[in-house]
Amino acid sequence: MKILKPLKAKIPLLWQNFSAKIERLNELRFYRETRTRILLWYLILMVLSIAIAIPLIRYRLITDLTKRVETDMREELEEFEEELIESLLESSFESNRDKTATGGVNQGVYSAFDEFISTNRAEDDNYFITIVNGLFYKTNTPFLPKAIAPGSEIMNHWQQIATEEEDEIPIDDPKVGSILYKAEPIKTTEKVIGVFVVAHLTAGERQEVLSSFHTVVQGLLLTILLASIMAWLAAGRILAPLRNFSNTLKSISESDLSQRIQIRGKGELAQLGRTFNAMMERIEDSFATQRNFINDAGHELKTPITIIRGHLELMDVSTPSQQETIELTIDELDRMNRLVGDLILLTKAERPDFLQIETIELSSFVTELFSKMQTLGERNWHLNNQILSGKMTGDRQRITQAMINLANNAVQHTVVDSLIIFGARLEGSRVEFWLRDTGNGIAASEQKRIFDRFARIRNTRRRSSGSGLGLAIVKAVVDAHQGEINLQSQLGIGSTFTLILPLEFNEK
Repeated sequence: MKILKPLKAKIPLLWQNFSAKIERLNELRFYRETRTRILLWYLILMVLSIAIAIPLIRYRLITDLTKRVETDMREELEEFEEELIESLLESSFESNRDKTATGGVNQGVYSAFDEFISTNRAEDDNYFITIVNGLFYKTNTPFLPKAIAPGSEIMNHWQQIATEEEDEIPIDDPKVGSILYKAEPIKTTEKVIGVFVVAHLTAGERQEVLSSFHTVVQGLLLTILLASIMAWLAAGRILAPLRNFSNTLKSISESDLSQRIQIRGKGELAQLGRTFNAMMERIEDSFATQRNFINDAGHELKTPITIIRGHLELMDVSTPSQQETIELTIDELDRMNRLVGDLILLTKAERPDFLQIETIELSSFVTELFSKMQTLGERNWHLNNQILSGKMTGDRQRITQAMINLANNAVQHTVVDSLIIFGARLEGSRVEFWLRDTGNGIAASEQKRIFDRFARIRNTRRRSSGSGLGLAIVKAVVDAHQGEINLQSQLGIGSTFTLILPLEFNEK
């Protein structure tokens, strides 16, 4: 119990340290892999099991060895007792003839000791020690180890015992280990006339057992290593369908919902794959229905809008109020026509043929973009004078459309002569087109949603009747080019939009 109390007190601290190490492992990408975590937990369980098993096995081996030695010692004592009885009977018979009983008993003890030692071979590290009248008499070896030799403390003890005794005495000598012995005194009615001791030095056999034990431990460690490798391979094979799931999920996008998981077998993972494929079928049908509806509605609306606009333009006008009404109606028809066009454009952005890739010379392209922006409104337009040279691959028309949408958005949120700066720069393997205005700015809570379709900034006065699809189109163009868009804005100061596009477009 004294040993368990400090261990019990340390368990919470050990568990806390173990949990902290597990948390640090969670931050590593390698550890986040499922089969790595399976393998690590497998190793932890194996190591804990072996850590418990090793001391138990060692204890069991030592205990079995001790029991075997004690059994051998007991058998040797029993054999000695039989030898002693025979010798005493013979000496008693002769003493009865010679009338010297005491001398006969002593002679019988000497005879029993001599006969037993000469005819019985001791086991390894076992010693037969005989004592007559309190003095060492004979042993089965020419020399006794120092720990049990005449004059030693244990020998002096054996020479004085008067009752049967057995014990194990530790010795501070690695060559001895401890002394395991059984001592049987030989007594007459008056006194102890002799002592027979079977002693065993434990170091030798225990060293052999521990050597074998260390070999077993090494074998266990090697087995764990081999089992870990096999577990790693087995986990990879078992989790292969999950990697297939992951690869399939990566290949699925808004423009391609046709990918499906390959199904093998009939287990839980196969059932998961079938459920996922069925879900993807429903999603693809839903997207197709939505896409077809927008396409059909867009194309069907363009015709009546064109017809109505044409009739209004040809209509005879007799009063100013009629002219004002016609102009207002035509303006709304134009806005509706732009909305339909934007919806059709966003629908096409989900198709693989949305982009027409070509090589673009950046210097002339930036100059061309700036010239088109200046026609959008009376603003203080400024082109950043950074020298930009080089080429990129992309869709010239789509990138132009995106930047014009940003510039038009800047015009709508600024007043006449407000400063608007346009520029471009190369950053490694990417090109950045940026536009900075000095408008009202965008609140941080609004910055994530303004790229959604039909999104409008709350609680602000807007000087345009746009549909809220301009920035959604910008994001669709950027995503199609495998780029990203960044926004930095502060209320009352202005906003900066940055389109980051790769110089080399890689088709998926």
